[in-house]
Amino acid sequence: MEVTKSARKDDQGEVGSDLSERIKAATKDNHVRAENTQLMLSYQKGQITLPQYKVLLCSLYEIYKALEEELDRNSSHPAVAPIYFPQELARLESLESDLEFFFGAAWRKRVIVPAATHRYEQRLRQIGREKPELLVAHAYTRYLGDLSGGQVLGKITQKSLGLSGREGLSFFSFPGVSSPNRFKQLYRSRMNSVELTEDETAAVLEEAVAAFELNIQVFDDLQKMLSVAAETSDQSESGGVKTSLFLSSPVIQFTVGVCVALTTIGVGLYSF
Repeated sequence: MEVTKSARKDDQGEVGSDLSERIKAATKDNHVRAENTQLMLSYQKGQITLPQYKVLLCSLYEIYKALEEELDRNSSHPAVAPIYFPQELARLESLESDLEFFFGAAWRKRVIVPAATHRYEQRLRQIGREKPELLVAHAYTRYLGDLSGGQVLGKITQKSLGLSGREGLSFFSFPGVSSPNRFKQLYRSRMNSVELTEDETAAVLEEAVAAFELNIQVFDDLQKMLSVAAETSDQSESGGVKTSLFLSSPVIQFTVGVCVALTTIGVGLYSF
């Protein structure tokens, strides 16, 4: 059984056989596509809105809940153990704090996510049960991405939403990481130390691409959900659509639920 060897970039700058370098190269195009979704473009321009951020937090909560529960359950797996850093990286507690800030004490009853988020969650559960080594791809994609952009996105969010303090922004804070750059170097080194066969490495690279695609689908679905909710709300307020029509369709019922939730969470708390 041949195991992939670790290697750095050569003098010509070509990608070596380090797993982190190979993932970066394999997902380059997907990374660009993710950054150019409508939701992320709005974010980068500082145009993120309160409803957008709240539904994004809901999806992040479901994704990280699945990821971190599967990492915890497989923490002794030889592929997972080297990249298992719950004290430094775990996001679930931070997300719960932010959700409570924006939604109130009953936030768990108000979490609404699109179908793409459920697909992402189900994929994490599946590989956690069947192929834990593939969790490496998702952990790398999520954690290092959040660690890299956390400070910048946190400031954008704070400014865009007019927040005066750090409440509601815990997701962007990594108190267990004193130096993001040094920690990312450590993380990549630990990930590159994982011993995988060529077939396993190929599967991890494929899963990293899938992880980006799942994220893109979540971003797109969130934007569609908000757009449909806004249109439905406008039609309802103008009297253009009868209430009976909403109740006759499961899709419309869901959309109405989104509208009600977004309206409700926007009333009591200046949050976000």
